[in-house]
Amino acid sequence: MSLELGQGSGPLRGVKVVEVAGIGPGPHACMTLADLGADVIRVERPGGDLFGAGRFDVLTRGRPSVALDLKHPDAVATVLDLVEGADVLVEGMRPGVMERRGLGPDDCWARNPALVYGRMTGWGQDGPWASAAGHDLNYVAITGALHGLGQDPDRPHFPTNLLGDFGGGSTYLVIGVLAALLEARTSGQGQVVDAAIVDGTAHLNAMASTFAALGVQPERRRSGLLDGGTPYYDLYETADGRHMTLGALEPQFWDEAMRLLEIDGVAPDRNDPANHAQLRSLLEETFKQRTQAAWCEVFDGTDACVAPVLPPSEAREHAHLRARGTFLEVAGVHQPAPAPRFSRTPSGVPTAPEGPGAHTRDALTAWGIDGVEELIESGAAVQS
Repeated sequence: MSLELGQGSGPLRGVKVVEVAGIGPGPHACMTLADLGADVIRVERPGGDLFGAGRFDVLTRGRPSVALDLKHPDAVATVLDLVEGADVLVEGMRPGVMERRGLGPDDCWARNPALVYGRMTGWGQDGPWASAAGHDLNYVAITGALHGLGQDPDRPHFPTNLLGDFGGGSTYLVIGVLAALLEARTSGQGQVVDAAIVDGTAHLNAMASTFAALGVQPERRRSGLLDGGTPYYDLYETADGRHMTLGALEPQFWDEAMRLLEIDGVAPDRNDPANHAQLRSLLEETFKQRTQAAWCEVFDGTDACVAPVLPPSEAREHAHLRARGTFLEVAGVHQPAPAPRFSRTPSGVPTAPEGPGAHTRDALTAWGIDGVEELIESGAAVQS
């Protein structure tokens, strides 16, 4: 990893970010900022590799790791020195923790009034549950998003931690940081970005408000337009026990699907809900007549809105995703490429992650911190 600053090739080249390491959505947000060209320095506690992922932890790619013991006053002073030359600080602690360490917003603004201070939590910085523990599953449950997920009438099904941590969490943190950074360039003043997973997840679910107002989405699973309540937007099993997705909402796409399934003269009128049970049975029988691979050949590149359900190991080999370079391999680890894409300032290939403190000496030096050897000797910093 090159530790020379300002070498990023993306649109955030020259933006400097101090990441006080957490887990999940905070690292994902900082990975995204680094993918986009920002200089991100990741401040971790010594021995802080929570899951032992090390070089396989894709969420920590693209940025150097510095191990600082924030119980040591010299380590706190070092973070403030980093903040002084930074544009953004990102942290994911419970409310009040950074303040108790002497690294809260006011402490940082005393050194750098234009600093954007990004805070990533589940419940937010205020409210009766702000200091309570929680995880993705809890956040998506309380916002109403989990209630309608899945096609099982008896219980909801959750999509690992994609919806809360990363959809409602890190994505909104990045949006907030970039918006506040743009405003700070005009005003010269920073501000706190309070990115709460509950807020972001509720915002992601905005279409549910539209459906509720229109009365077309009853509050029960598998009953609406986009949750498997209709036979023309659902999953179907193939002859080899795999699945295809059918998303032919619009009439012209539905007609193409019926033609390619060779049931266009047999399928009943889909616009009559009384026919839905019969239509679903016909689709189930039809898809089970061939393997997933066979159906993929039939529907490849068509307007029928049919695509296979692939595990990650096969997704990266799909012809379309290979052509776009949606996935890449870094140091032997398959992972998603930076997204989105830019015509004039494209993101480069991210560097591989390393363990906590792997770059303490070089990264602190590159960021202009004086007395790095003394920090290591005192135990305030650790070079692993």
